[in-house]
Amino acid sequence: MKISIERGTLLGAVGQAQSVVERRNTIPILANVLIEAEGETASFRATDLDIEVVDRIPAQVEQAGGTTVSAVMLHEIVRKLPDGALVQLSDDPRTGRLTVQAGRSTFALATLPREDFPVMASAEYESNFSAPAPVLRRLFDKSKFAISTEETRYYLNGVYMHVAEGEEGPALRCVATDGHRLARIDAPLPDGAEDMPGVIVPRKTVGELRKLLDDDEQQIAVSVSETKVRFATPQVTLTSKVIDGTFPDYTRVIPTGNARRMEVDAADFAKAVDRVATVSSERSRAVKMLIEDDRLVLSVNAPDSGAAEEELAVAYQDERLEIGFNAKYLLEIAGQVDRENAVFLFNSSGDPTLMREGDDTSAVYVVMPMRV
Repeated sequence: MKISIERGTLLGAVGQAQSVVERRNTIPILANVLIEAEGETASFRATDLDIEVVDRIPAQVEQAGGTTVSAVMLHEIVRKLPDGALVQLSDDPRTGRLTVQAGRSTFALATLPREDFPVMASAEYESNFSAPAPVLRRLFDKSKFAISTEETRYYLNGVYMHVAEGEEGPALRCVATDGHRLARIDAPLPDGAEDMPGVIVPRKTVGELRKLLDDDEQQIAVSVSETKVRFATPQVTLTSKVIDGTFPDYTRVIPTGNARRMEVDAADFAKAVDRVATVSSERSRAVKMLIEDDRLVLSVNAPDSGAAEEELAVAYQDERLEIGFNAKYLLEIAGQVDRENAVFLFNSSGDPTLMREGDDTSAVYVVMPMRV
């Protein structure tokens, strides 16, 4: 194999590959990226046996072929090469080395045979549809903060993507929860997604997927089966196993009778919470909210470090309410609001609180209160 690729293009492909590779590997080949060149294209494939990413980029192919080389090492080398350099990769099967050349720099890297590289078996996908990148980006970006990191409840370690009946009709819905907060985001159901099985997309896959969704003009081809999910653009294909478990019935924890309504400027609210939480003890980070007559008082009282209080103007006409929350949860939820105002719907100081962006019901957040 002998190919030449522009440094920036190569860096993008190798960067995507090395982020999938697990740093601590018992199987040496899994630390490698599989490079294959044919026609006018080079493909870079990496896997951790749960996720596989394939990135296809234009290349000057003098000699077709393939090999595998350390993904992290290749990424580090390409990253340190000068901008705009033309990078030549040539593989010599007799020495078991891949030569990387750019300008006056030459590197010889150890390779492993491409035949040993595990390729993820392609599943029969029951549902195939396409969606614009911004739609998928919104679904995953707004829900991923609520993914649980608790390994014992593994079925909560991802985003539950499924078809649901939304306020505006059938919707493609993403839900994530860790038991303390919940995010439920809807988008109009794309054509062809009607029979999609509900799947739990793992946290790592959600992180890798984000890189595919940066280009607003891209249409993403989505394929879903009971065991795998695939997201593809013409250049990049990301295939992942889904979490083998049943996502709990989240509709039971979304309150429907919360009548006390408070509307507040989302940015001002987030900054005020952040300021008063500065003095809270790291363990609880509890912030108390006192709401009455169009005003909100945020306060923190940490006996060992001090106290803080800040008042905000809000729209609130119901009876006086005192309620406490984990400051981190409030900040994360307030950070999801794209519109100017956040609407909080309360029931009592011991019940879950609902939050929306203005009158938009396609994004709903639930947060559990704390005793303060």
